Amino acid sequence: MKVDVLVAEIGSTTTVVNAFHGLNDPCPQFLGQGQAPTSVLQGDVCVGLQGAIDDLCRKNGWEDVQYDAMLATSSAAGGLRMTVHGLVYDMTVRAAKEAALGAGANLHQITAGIMQEEDLEDLQDLNPNLILIAGGTDYGERHTALENAKLIRALNLNVPVIYAGNVQNQTRIQKLFADAPAELYVVENVYPRLDDLNIEPARKVIHDVFEKHIIHAPGMERVRTMVTGAIIPTPGAVMECARLLYELVGDLVVLDVGGATTDIHSVTEGSEEIASIQLSPEPMAKRTVEGDLGVFVNARNMAKQIGMYNLEKEIGQDPTPIFEHYKAIPDTPEQFKLTEALAWHAASDALERHCGRFRYTYGSNGRQTFAEGKDLTKVRYLVATGGALTRLPGRAAIMDRLRHLNDGGKLLFPKAESIKLLEDKNYYMASLGVLSLYHKEAAIALLKQDLGVE
Repeated sequence: MKVDVLVAEIGSTTTVVNAFHGLNDPCPQFLGQGQAPTSVLQGDVCVGLQGAIDDLCRKNGWEDVQYDAMLATSSAAGGLRMTVHGLVYDMTVRAAKEAALGAGANLHQITAGIMQEEDLEDLQDLNPNLILIAGGTDYGERHTALENAKLIRALNLNVPVIYAGNVQNQTRIQKLFADAPAELYVVENVYPRLDDLNIEPARKVIHDVFEKHIIHAPGMERVRTMVTGAIIPTPGAVMECARLLYELVGDLVVLDVGGATTDIHSVTEGSEEIASIQLSPEPMAKRTVEGDLGVFVNARNMAKQIGMYNLEKEIGQDPTPIFEHYKAIPDTPEQFKLTEALAWHAASDALERHCGRFRYTYGSNGRQTFAEGKDLTKVRYLVATGGALTRLPGRAAIMDRLRHLNDGGKLLFPKAESIKLLEDKNYYMASLGVLSLYHKEAAIALLKQDLGVE
């Protein structure tokens, strides 16, 4: 069988392959999906990738498949492990963090101010894929970013470095890393002026650096023998798709409850009314990832957070014996019920953490109201993606409950009646995100088919 494009999603445990054809036609086709265990621990991710392709062929009755191009997203080998180092946490550090998360990175270290000895020791132990240095508005404070660059350079790490701080430091830092073992990438300042986030240049470079260096991760060395096009972080691909969907339907939130983490992606400018009382700027496209909320790897941790007694009341039975045989993909009514309860808590807690809220101060002029965090009041669509929210039998009830997250009125979140629900029925939003980099119109058409939107 000949197809236009295969898109592989190389996850930490499972590799999925989606086949697309007729991408230059008015009605492009999604031909099917195959999956297999990811083989990164075997030292060659291509084994699992070929297994997913073989599964795709079996499901479709094909002897084999030829493709014009193969694209990929990856969260294998730990995904994109990044560290971020800036000046003030609420300003340049937060701007750099937003750029990294928006690109699909997993942040393993964040520091504010000049790095201390223990920070540098932790950085060496972490061995990240990428380091981002920021600090100072343009033509503002210079010393911190420059000192951090000197300290990091002295470690002589073979790790790419992005500099996205005060423009006045660019030449000095380029000279500093001229003979470094790893490459330096200089981009526009992520926080060029007070209350001005400029994260897009850094976000784009993070994708480029990830694609260039991911093949050096354990088990990923041979990936280029099969993948002919882009490789971007899976969460970054979901963000690309969320931004594409925003062009179609407007303000939205995408929820992805996974086995280990829960990701929330929002694309909205918010309201002018809230912007006038906002304490600090927020990016239009924002991603948060909650490393303690997941329905398999973190299932028992979540059960402790919820409380075993409370969980027992929710599912109508003692969860302890269910956990003894608990699987990543549930296969009994008891496991489904437990997974659905965990998925609800993961989605609601993650969405509440992502969402901004009102803050009040009291002084001589009485009470003043401010807004802090991401303003979601103009959001009109909640979009479900990921295995839990697109495959569990009770997924519709979970999503409907999420519409009522702000019934108490304390969050920067819309009223339930103004929110519509969409589902990534084919579970391929990440694939469409990377596909849109090459075939935007086809990705839009496929997204419309998948979500049932005009």
